Formats: sequence, structure tokens, C-alpha cells
Amino acid sequence: MTTLDTQHPVAVLGAGPVGLAAAAHLVSRGLTPLVLEAGDEVAASFRSVAHVRLFSPWRYNLDRAARQLLEAQGWTPPDLDALPTAGALVDDYLTPLAAHPALQPHMRFGARVESVSRQGLDKVKTDGRAGAPFVIRTVEDGVAHEYLAAAVIDATGTWQQPNPAGADGRPALGEIEARARIAYGMPDVAGAMRARYRGRRVLVLGAGHSAAGSLLALARLANEEPATRIVWAVRGASLTRIFGGGDRDGLPARGALGADLAQLEREGRLEVHLRFQLREIVPHGDALRLVGHARDGVVPQIDGIDEVIVATGARPDVTMWRELRVRLDPWLESTEALAPLIDPNVHSCGTVRPHGHRELAHPEPGFYVIGAKSYGRAPNFLMATGYEQARSVVAALAGDLAAADDVQLELPETGVCSTDLAPAAACCGTAPAPAASCGDTCGVERPAPAAAGCCG
Repeated sequence: MTTLDTQHPVAVLGAGPVGLAAAAHLVSRGLTPLVLEAGDEVAASFRSVAHVRLFSPWRYNLDRAARQLLEAQGWTPPDLDALPTAGALVDDYLTPLAAHPALQPHMRFGARVESVSRQGLDKVKTDGRAGAPFVIRTVEDGVAHEYLAAAVIDATGTWQQPNPAGADGRPALGEIEARARIAYGMPDVAGAMRARYRGRRVLVLGAGHSAAGSLLALARLANEEPATRIVWAVRGASLTRIFGGGDRDGLPARGALGADLAQLEREGRLEVHLRFQLREIVPHGDALRLVGHARDGVVPQIDGIDEVIVATGARPDVTMWRELRVRLDPWLESTEALAPLIDPNVHSCGTVRPHGHRELAHPEPGFYVIGAKSYGRAPNFLMATGYEQARSVVAALAGDLAAADDVQLELPETGVCSTDLAPAAACCGTAPAPAASCGDTCGVERPAPAAAGCCG
């Protein structure tokens, strides 16, 4: 990349944990950040799930540069082995970080980014492109604003872009019409939304940690409100991966999450529907009927559902980059070079090989996507990954390539890998078999991961 033009700030999109970490690293390198946050407060997405207890302890949720800034102001870190809630992470760490004198003047709240482009150049123009500043257009209080930036780090995440309930990646038929009875992500079942779910027949759709958390919260509600009934629908044919690695998990709380869920299933407290690929949601009396895609000549149906919680993951908003030269993986929508390391069709151990600015770079010089959004549609992102991404990218922007290339990432594994589920899968160094039908990706295969890449 060319030398950074320091007459303009480095724009950081999003004031969540990873965005603020990037801002802290920029300050530590003597660079000026400009943090643009759509919400009215820091970490708006985390605030929406303030009730959720994280399964990773504080030590994995604190960025090194951010911590140094805070401690210089007399901040005392929490117990590093304790498990914070998302709300505690915001209140005890992110809020004081955003208010730090080194960052606070550079924060812009209520600034929703609409587009990012190069000043005076559309996507086609090449001459002078690398030297032209970025133009970030925002909407603030209904009014359009523009900011110039020397580089752009997109850390806006994916939480505000939940995947729909439909199995084919689109909203199921009738999903939009039934939205009054549908919640996405992890609603506060035991707290603010308790009245909505108590005594109801609730279906949770999904097979990840968010689904597990909602199922356990509903089970606790059912202990107090016995009329509450829990239905769980997953698209896969096995619950092994969902139940996780138990005491083999590098994060004990994550292992316990799956173990507790498995116990509920063994006790018969969950009505489980495997291989249920939702096609349509239709009114059925006073409730809903969920209709799946036909399987073995039978159309599966689940009747009598009062409420639906859709926990099928999230996807990145890529529309704001339309005038930039980006290179995305065709199916994950992650940065292309990162995709072979995180593809859930290949990897499932909960970790990823070390990666930094080189894997996160795009053909547009000075533009990076970090944090959960860098994974595109792939799951299993951990905050510590985003912090190391931020450190490497900022070092590259500062011209310190030695530090930028010295990527060190040690992540706790889940204790259950693809090889536990299917002998032919490629988690621990075995190349995946080519797809039986290429379709639009003919000739595109995931490279074999290094032997130490996923499982140790």
C-alpha cells in the first residue's frame, strides 16, 4: 500500500468492541481515528443483548492497547477469569474506553454509514485512485453528511443483519407477514420479554450458541411457568456438533452450554425436529403452522406455534461498499483470502489459523473489514480474533509491516470437530473432496488447511 496520508483521519466504522480496539491502536500509533457509530451510544448491538452472559472470560474480551489506555487513567480491570454479561462488557469496559480523552473527541454517534467511495472516482476509475481520500457518507438526524478519510476500517459487525428463517437463505413464505410473532437473535426471554413467552408454545430455529442460549432461557422460564412449551427445529440431521465438546472445550462455559442443552434433550423437555428446512409460515387457528421442504416424499409440519425465535446467524451488509474494489468469497461473503481458514463446510473446531492485514486486504488500498463482519456468513467468531485483526491492520497502516505480519492468535477450541462427525471432512489437515456438482463455482476448491490449522 502507499504511504498513509495523515492529513485525514482513519475512519473506523462501528463503535463496538473491535471498532474501539482499532481506535485504541490508531491512537497508540500516533494516528487520528474517526469513529462513526450508527447508534446513539457505544456498542449498540451489544446493548441489545445486555442480558446474555458470554462464554468467554474477561481475559479474551479485553484488547491490549485499549487496556493500556484505560489503566493509564486509573481503570482497574475486572477479574480476568470471570464471565461478563454483554451489558457488563459495555458498562465496565467499552463505555469508559469511548469516554477516554484520547478517543472521545473522535467519536461520532448517530452517524449511520450509507456508503464509502473514493473522492471524485467511481469504481471503474484507476488513475490516482490510491492517492484519493475515501469519502464516507452518513445520515445523521435525517441529514446527509460526508467525511474524508485516509483509510477505512469497517467493524460494523453483522448482528443487525440477521439471517431469515427460510432454509434457502431468503425469508420463508409468510415470514414477513408473521413478523409480529418472530424475534431474531437472542430476545430477553427471562427479563424484558418474559410476558411475551411465558405460557406459550415457542419454537427456536437454529443450531448455534444463540439458539442454545434461548433454549436454556426458555427452559428456566418453563420451570417457573409450566405451561411454557419448547420446540426446537434444526436443519441438520445430528445434534452432536450442537451439543459441543463438553469438558474438552477450551472455554468451559461454552462446553457447559452444550452439555446443559443435551441434558434438556435427554430429559424430554425439548420437542426436537431434525432435518427441518423451513419453507413457509402460515396462520393456523390462533397460532402458526411451520411447513418444511418435502423430505422423502413427506412435507413436515409443526403446528400450534405461538412464537418463533430465529437464531440462524447473520450476514454482512455489503451494500455500503458498492463503489469500492473489494474481493469477497463467493459463498461466505468474507474477505476472499480469509475464507479457506473459516469455511464452516470445512472447519468446525472453533478456532482459526493466525491471520492479519494480508488476509484482510482488498484490491482497494487502505480498506479493511475486521471483526465479525470479516467472517461474512461464517460463524464461530471470537472477540480475541477481532482484536488481533485490529492490531495487525493498524500496524500495517502505520507502515510497521514487521509488527503487522507478526500475527499471534491462540483461540480455545470447541472440543468437537468435523472429523468427529464425518470421517471425510477436512478439519485437521485432510483436503476436502471436490464437490459432486460444481454449479457456478466450477473449478473452485477450498485449499487444504495446514495440519496445525484447526485442531491444534
